[in-house]
Amino acid sequence: MNNLSVLGKYLDQPRLIGHFSKAVPAILIAGGSAYTIYHVEKTPKKEKRKEFIKTIAVLTGTITCALLAPKIALKIMKNTHGHAHGHCHHHEHEHGAKIDFEELKEKNTKLITNFLKNNDIPIEISDILNKAKEKVLKFSEIKSIFKEVSTTSQGQHFLNKLIPNPENIDSKHIFSEIGRISILGLMPVLGGIAGGIIGDKLTEKDWKEKIPDKIKEGSYQYLANIFSCNIGAGVALLALEKAQITSKSARAAGMIGGILLMGLVLGSAVANWVGKTFIDSFFNTKNNSERTPEVLDVSLHVDDVATVAVMSGLKWIEPALPILYSISGYRAGIGYRNG
Repeated sequence: MNNLSVLGKYLDQPRLIGHFSKAVPAILIAGGSAYTIYHVEKTPKKEKRKEFIKTIAVLTGTITCALLAPKIALKIMKNTHGHAHGHCHHHEHEHGAKIDFEELKEKNTKLITNFLKNNDIPIEISDILNKAKEKVLKFSEIKSIFKEVSTTSQGQHFLNKLIPNPENIDSKHIFSEIGRISILGLMPVLGGIAGGIIGDKLTEKDWKEKIPDKIKEGSYQYLANIFSCNIGAGVALLALEKAQITSKSARAAGMIGGILLMGLVLGSAVANWVGKTFIDSFFNTKNNSERTPEVLDVSLHVDDVATVAVMSGLKWIEPALPILYSISGYRAGIGYRNG
């Protein structure tokens, strides 16, 4: 195996993914705290208290909803798809379920014990495999066991049981995955809006006047930077499957192309149309300016590349989605509208 393949196997270790998932709350809270300190520090002295309250409110709403989103998305998908329970059991982590470390230890112990019993494996490789029963393996250890064990079909089968290969979802599950991932993106945006409104209510007399911008920015973030991109990736993936194109690189390129078309071009236009047609009309606002894409909006599409990776079966990326989507939640909460 080349180093890139080894890296993929290293990152896709179920136990490593489980540890990353457990670390996400701490990462979000630490990141939110650091940003609050940075933001308040550069705020004029007379505005510091107000900005502190607002920032804390927005980030609390965003982070709380981002952390709740995987459970809510999983529950909604189970309730809306009769087959979801069985499918989630087969692709447990792909559908956002938490990794049970005790269950994983039991599974790996049985798998590795049976393999070592029936195969003549060098002692140094046996030691690494025994370690894998309940610990994360190092990059060098992954490389060593794959170099030694993958030379036979039986060994390859064992390794794919120990660290499953990325599995491309098929057309039957494309849009259920998109639905689940879109819920992951919607929750932080809603949390950011709610937190932003609370923060304004605590610090501003004209807090109600700021609500339309938060909802408009939230709709822009969700429609342009999250939902439409997911749809673009899904449509492209479905078209590639219909054309019987199975190459992983072609699938990834096609989905990224769908993201660029639907997100950067159509998504922004749809979001602005929704803002002017429905939100401005509902709130009877006179400020009906359009939101134009900016450098940060384009950079936010890294979460869509992550979405492509998740739909392509790279399970280690999924725990990072709440972190990435929280940026959109924060921008919705402050009601950002091109400065």
